[in-house]
Amino acid sequence: MLPADSAWLALENSRNPMTITVMMRVDGLTAPRLREFLRVYWMAWERFRYMPVKRPPAWWWEPDPVFDLRHHLDVVLDRFTESALQEWVSARLNQPLPFYRPLWKFWLAPNADGGSVLLLRVHHCYADGISLTNIFDRLCPASPQQYPAVYGARQTGDLAPWISAAKSRIEQLIGSSFTPETDTDKHSEESEGQWEHAGELLNQMACNGLKLVNEFSDFLAESEDTPSDLKRPLLGRRDCRWSAPVSLDRFRSIAKATNVTINDVLLSCVAAAVRPRLGISGATLEDAVMHAAVPVDIRSRLPEDLQPEPDSLGNYFGTVFVPLPVDGETALERLYRIKQETRRLKKSWQPGIAWGLAACSSLIPEPLRQPLSDVFYRKASAVVSNVPGTPEARYIAGCRIAEQMFWVPQAGDIGLGVSIVSYAGQVQFGVVADEAVLDDPEAFLEDCLQELSELPGGSPIVV
Repeated sequence: MLPADSAWLALENSRNPMTITVMMRVDGLTAPRLREFLRVYWMAWERFRYMPVKRPPAWWWEPDPVFDLRHHLDVVLDRFTESALQEWVSARLNQPLPFYRPLWKFWLAPNADGGSVLLLRVHHCYADGISLTNIFDRLCPASPQQYPAVYGARQTGDLAPWISAAKSRIEQLIGSSFTPETDTDKHSEESEGQWEHAGELLNQMACNGLKLVNEFSDFLAESEDTPSDLKRPLLGRRDCRWSAPVSLDRFRSIAKATNVTINDVLLSCVAAAVRPRLGISGATLEDAVMHAAVPVDIRSRLPEDLQPEPDSLGNYFGTVFVPLPVDGETALERLYRIKQETRRLKKSWQPGIAWGLAACSSLIPEPLRQPLSDVFYRKASAVVSNVPGTPEARYIAGCRIAEQMFWVPQAGDIGLGVSIVSYAGQVQFGVVADEAVLDDPEAFLEDCLQELSELPGGSPIVV
């Protein structure tokens, strides 16, 4: 298993399980349709038949010898109201996945108010949010009459290309071979060229090394978050909620009116909701430091020979720690300060550094792993993930997906996760929080949406 995948097994915590949760509202989806869909299409990814097994000195993928799809699908016939559904989904988030089977499971609630609900929980070691989004994009076409054309992937020895690429990098660093020539002048010219090339390579390595040292030093020197109500010891009981859909055009209008990006607007909404929940005020709030850990896809930043195949599963993201201006008095101030921070981090190597540190966690002895995790995750009080969906509605097993929501895990002692999902021209906010740090997730979401009304180009929310 690749270190970047096994890292999530090393970070597994009974109070904070490392699982991704996906929820969809699907019009008319029935149990027979879903079973056939899973059997034919979902299981085309061989990894879903495998389970992680610890065999020192590493984790390995091994096939489940008694795999049965029935172990991974529950059909719940309760007629959930919206509030009952929220409680039921929260209970599933707190339900551990058994390690003696592949670590994923679907639930279908076909009789819920507002349409069928499809819930998936999958351990982060199988895939990151981008990988899962790509799977659903392939398996959920834009027409109910259309079948998935290309899908599935073999489970192969993932380490081979990484070892080959590492060998190639080492050979490049060692330099070109110096083959003797009989022609003295030609040999002299080639030697000069080789030494010139070696000098350029060493200069580039020195510059890159200096930048890496500076980036890493800046990361370590970044102030830890101010003690607040969001930094309490976790209880291990989590609640989740999700907002009503909001038109993506509202965010576009605000972004255009204020000359920022839509992502800046989204983070500003989160900052506004976090501010009153820190439990601090006065001079302490004015000096408060609070970061959000934001996952960033690094696939395009990897060398070409290390970039994953389009259909492959795995974890290829780093993390940036974005300071949230919780001391900002007005919505516009918060928005422009977030714009400054996101621009500063845009060209940062921080995502790659974070990805490398996370990948090393599974290779570090247990006694040393917690101190490294503390250095890394003490920098944030919340995780904020932005999951881009398709601009048009999609269909799963011939049934229209009306809404979709993602929740990602919060490593270490982070107890608050905020998910922002765009899909079919609408945006939804979701929150998952440990009971110790947030007792009213619904009010948190209301504050996120209220911030839109305070910004230029926004308008009152109509629910």
